[in-house]
Amino acid sequence: VADETEKGWFVTYIDRSPEAMERQAKADRKEKMEKDDEERMADFIEQQIKKAKAKDGEDDEGQEKFTELKREENESLKLDIRLEKKFQPDTVLGKSALSKRPASEVEEKVFKKPKSVAGDSQTRSVLDEIIKQEESKKERANRKDYWLHKNIVVKFISKSMGDKFFKQKAVVQDVIDKYQAKIKFLDTGEKLKVDQAHLETVIPALDKPVMVVNGAYRGSEALLRKLDERKYSVSVEILHGPLKGRIVDNVQYEDISKLYGA
Repeated sequence: VADETEKGWFVTYIDRSPEAMERQAKADRKEKMEKDDEERMADFIEQQIKKAKAKDGEDDEGQEKFTELKREENESLKLDIRLEKKFQPDTVLGKSALSKRPASEVEEKVFKKPKSVAGDSQTRSVLDEIIKQEESKKERANRKDYWLHKNIVVKFISKSMGDKFFKQKAVVQDVIDKYQAKIKFLDTGEKLKVDQAHLETVIPALDKPVMVVNGAYRGSEALLRKLDERKYSVSVEILHGPLKGRIVDNVQYEDISKLYGA
């Protein structure tokens, strides 16, 4: 592109090669996706704030309204004040005086939940929703077509080398170019360099450590907590990081694998 200015002619080179156009398109898609996520999060928080304000308004309407105290001129003022006796424990029988009150009154005084419980529950609900949105965002970013990780146990499912290694378990010792791995068979100690297409993940017993090999929590260590054979999925508990202790449900079999030595 050539432009004539007061200082003279200026020529700008613009790369229109397919590779450059593809890079620019990817950058634009990524920027749009991040902007959409931010807008959805802002809209969600704004909706929660409106709901909270609306709820506060309803509470205010349910409260008693007080009017100004007025009296006519020369009219005597009478106040009916009733004072309750100060609570004193019953020391004679060693029991609280609450035992002498009607059961309904005891329940109201002792077991009534504080108003803050509803607010705490609402806050937890909002946080859970935010965490779910973040998980969806990480799922999109961390879902890959390769899943090999070092130090996981896998099963060799190819008959390309006969029946010798078929369905034998091995440990991944190293990952090569994302799609290949150096493995060591657990029974024989023999080593091979294989493609991930010849391997599958291994599901351990309950409460055993696993590696999340794909999806939102890719690369995280977790404990296997539940197995759903009908849905071919599991529930795991994250072991490390800010979300330590979080239970993640509906994780597919192929997204986790047993950790070696566990």
